[in-house]
Amino acid sequence: MEFKDSHVPVVSVSAPLFLSVSSAATFVVNVTQSSYQAEENHNVTLEWTFTTTPGTSWTHLFIRCELTTDHRASVLYQVHEGVEVSESQDQQFAGRVQSDKDVLREGRLRLHVSRLRPEDSGLYLCEVKTDYGSSVQNCRLSVSAAADQLHTRRPLTPEPGNHTWIYLFIGLILTPAAVSLVLKLKKSYYRKKKGQQSYRNSRLNQRIRT
Repeated sequence: MEFKDSHVPVVSVSAPLFLSVSSAATFVVNVTQSSYQAEENHNVTLEWTFTTTPGTSWTHLFIRCELTTDHRASVLYQVHEGVEVSESQDQQFAGRVQSDKDVLREGRLRLHVSRLRPEDSGLYLCEVKTDYGSSVQNCRLSVSAAADQLHTRRPLTPEPGNHTWIYLFIGLILTPAAVSLVLKLKKSYYRKKKGQQSYRNSRLNQRIRT
């Protein structure tokens, strides 16, 4: 992941964040939790930490967090020179991501994502870059469909061992057809019988005449 400062719009939505970092120690970004499980329409908090130390401040802080899937990469959160840049956020996350600025001063990046969607599932990469170095770490989020929606999507199937309603359903459908078939057979039977009787009477009349 590469930052191109000249192409990033800078909007002063807040005062620059002054953070402390140790130049002697190795700069590291860690993820608090490697994987998250959540349900659709619920909320989740993604958290990363990076190396800090009291006493030293700087404004050259760059943060870029994005969701990567097989199809695309979507910007979740971005900070340019210590200032949060909301305009760079992907439309998918518009109005659904809030950062905790107070803990960011302590080297903790906490992003609260609300009203989760199944398409929010994927790998979340977060890169932090300062004058003392840069590092990147990732975590995975899996968002499952809501239980009520699963119920509506699931086809109706009978419970094992209970077929009474099936027989009733079949009976309700087949009964009119069965009655109609019986009536047709009955009419055909009487028509045939009447024809045979008429033929016998005709033959009998012929014999009487002769």
